[in-house]
Amino acid sequence: MTQVVLSLGSNLGDRLGHLRSAVAALQDVLLVVSGVYETPPWGDPDQPAYLNAALLAADPAARPRDWLDRTRAIEDAAGRTRDPARPYGPRSLDVDVIGVWAEDGEPVYSDDPELTLPHPRAHLRAFVLRPWIDIQPYGKLPGHGWLTDVMNTEPVATDVLDVRPRPDLQLESM
Repeated sequence: MTQVVLSLGSNLGDRLGHLRSAVAALQDVLLVVSGVYETPPWGDPDQPAYLNAALLAADPAARPRDWLDRTRAIEDAAGRTRDPARPYGPRSLDVDVIGVWAEDGEPVYSDDPELTLPHPRAHLRAFVLRPWIDIQPYGKLPGHGWLTDVMNTEPVATDVLDVRPRPDLQLESM
């Protein structure tokens, strides 16, 4: 069995609908989903604000690559297009594999360019860490430590001030 933390983001079209479609597509493996947060764009400021969330899922048969393949299929179903000129540009749906843990609870590490684990920039992104704390308050980002400690380092400590909870928007497991 592997467990995975996934980060969800959308800033084009029906943002909440795209997040809900991702949650629905993972319903068979979903353990818990975070609240929804509205965040400014990261890495490319000339675009609309994002809605972000995180989820924890588990699958007894999934390997790390299986999670990547599944997330890409979910993005494709939401009409995600990739613009090589704007790697941090707007998107209908972005589903990132943040971390994978083996059945024994040990983190999986990978330096594969297509699936680097843990996600190489997760420790810099308040929009990933803040929702993750909702679902794993005592979680650890492999190689970086406790989520709450990482949240207190720069640039995350400054960026988290712009991460707005949206309690009016719900993502529910079925």
